Amino acid sequence: MKAFKILLLFVLIASCAKEKTNENNPMEYSDEVLKKAKEIHEKVIKLDTHVDINVNNFTAEKNYNQKLSTQVNLPFMDEGDLDVAWLIVYTGQGELNEEGYAKAYKNAISKFDAIHRLVNELAPDRIGLATSSKEVKEIDSKGKRVAMIGIENGYPVGTDVSRVKEFYDRGARYMSLSHNGHSQLCDSNTGEKDSIWLHNGVSELGKEVIKEMNKWGMMIDVSHPSKKSMKDMIELSKAPIIASHSSARALCNHSRNLDDEQLEWLKENGGVVQTVAFSSYLKTDKHNAYRKALGEEMKIVAKEEGFEIKPWGEVRKMKDEEISEYIAKRREVSKKAAESVKSKAQPVDVADFVDHIDYLVEKIGIDHVGISSDFDGGGGIYGWDDASETLNVTAELVKRGYTEKQIAQLWSGNLLRVLDEVENIAKKIQSEETSTE
Repeated sequence: MKAFKILLLFVLIASCAKEKTNENNPMEYSDEVLKKAKEIHEKVIKLDTHVDINVNNFTAEKNYNQKLSTQVNLPFMDEGDLDVAWLIVYTGQGELNEEGYAKAYKNAISKFDAIHRLVNELAPDRIGLATSSKEVKEIDSKGKRVAMIGIENGYPVGTDVSRVKEFYDRGARYMSLSHNGHSQLCDSNTGEKDSIWLHNGVSELGKEVIKEMNKWGMMIDVSHPSKKSMKDMIELSKAPIIASHSSARALCNHSRNLDDEQLEWLKENGGVVQTVAFSSYLKTDKHNAYRKALGEEMKIVAKEEGFEIKPWGEVRKMKDEEISEYIAKRREVSKKAAESVKSKAQPVDVADFVDHIDYLVEKIGIDHVGISSDFDGGGGIYGWDDASETLNVTAELVKRGYTEKQIAQLWSGNLLRVLDEVENIAKKIQSEETSTE
């Protein structure tokens, strides 16, 4: 429960810093651009590789059939015509012992079950689960939205390598071997902060997990692992890799982004980097300036409203229902403050996001770049702050001269191509093992 509260607060803190001012067209594109964007948007498959979930939103009383306060739900996907959402089985990093592994596994299974509940019980007529590019296209052709499953942090694998196949059978088609903090499988990018490493890359157990992922057809995600871990993964993997939600470090010096050397590795490997709409990973100075201005204005509004803004450490100690009430009021204060802040500081927006796409395309080529949001996990920017605003990304791409073919590649073509290649390599590995038995 403590880990859940921390994640919930992280997401809510981020959401409090972003407020929409014009829901229909916040980026104010011309009629000509919007017309062309809408035509392309309707034709191509729009796929977002990273959407976090809360199992409490997958119940009979509260679920994605409703327009929840989440950044992604079925009404928002319909409004923005977002076709495919990779729903994430996320587990925060804990102790590297049997107790920790057991808790992580239990958490992971609860999220797998929630996703299956959505597609099988709660909304089978509106969304289906896909495990291949073929299934994506089949479900999309029926007019339904598509769910896919990714695992953020291999921690739930524990020391049982057979869980890779178990998670694959439950629908997972990519997995990162670590998150924030070193796992039993590999070092995390967070090691850059203090230069303390646990494995100096991928561990011996991690090497076994990579072999299993290759064998069964699960993509290896390098968005959170360290640079050395990424290098090891490329050397060890027989299949292309992905970075499910990372941007260009040359434009924003954050350890979660890929530097030019890493981008070259990824290109040579045949993989894809899914550019992420995460404010502080796109333009840190602009992000910080806006957050500071918003915070100062919130103090003024809070005083007028008779609301006390509490330190997040205190909020974490509240009961769940008290946290919900506090957050709801804080959002109201934040929304009012955002109206006044516009003249003082600008939030990171879709244009800043596509600057990263431009850079990545120029650096490693259109075949190796995709799109992700990290919605409900801290992601979201002005203009694409939830799934209902997805058209704005296409509009910005159109504005910059990307063709329909290129936009189709960026939105889904490149990622699905990698998924196909990983699947084909898995079949080959399985066939070779069978022939030698």
